[in-house]
Amino acid sequence: MTKLSVNINKFATLRNSRGGNNPSVVQAAIDAQRFGADGVTVHPRPDERHIRYQDVFDIVPIITTEFNIEGNCTEQKFVDLVLAAKPHQVTLVPDALGQITSNHGWNTIEHKAYLTEIIAVFKAAGIRVSIFVDPVVEMVEGAALTGTDRIELYTESYATGFATNKQSAIAPYIAAAQKAKALGLGLNAGHDLDLQNLQFFKQQIPWLDEVSIGHALVCDAIYLGYENTVQMYKRQLQ
Repeated sequence: MTKLSVNINKFATLRNSRGGNNPSVVQAAIDAQRFGADGVTVHPRPDERHIRYQDVFDIVPIITTEFNIEGNCTEQKFVDLVLAAKPHQVTLVPDALGQITSNHGWNTIEHKAYLTEIIAVFKAAGIRVSIFVDPVVEMVEGAALTGTDRIELYTESYATGFATNKQSAIAPYIAAAQKAKALGLGLNAGHDLDLQNLQFFKQQIPWLDEVSIGHALVCDAIYLGYENTVQMYKRQLQ
């Protein structure tokens, strides 16, 4: 079964635009789980422009499924946060400071030594580690040498190409996923997956462990309702 982890960053963006606590990100996490999500994802950034570091600690006590924290592990503040919160999974993303959204995966060959060191820190704390990678076989092979438990395939290029040629768009992901499977790596995916392209992705890569979806899901929830939208995304993964 492929799990759905709901990224609640956009709830925090909306809250921060007016101050106060409406909508509550804690309630968004509670409801995501209540509505059927298999996990909750947050991606705090150093400027705290959406999820705040305090939000992470506020969410920890209400988690009944799985908690995934994404972020740039080159920021010591992020490392300290993850070690203190002890989520089920940490996803390492090579964001630049001030980056609007994630737009590339790790070069696992160039950064092998660093990744190996930082992954060992999280695993020693009992936290499952996933690293964000592009759908490139060599990057998957490099990831396997770092000691990571999983990789997360960065799916923007798939989402962009899906409307024009879905077979061409999925091809590098199938190759990368097959390599990950052969190397014993768990497999996650995320970025721009939505109700139009998610089912095909899952059908082509049925051993997918988890998808993390935030922006599209929250946008759909505005029109379709939060509970209904979570259930619709879950059905795409069946």
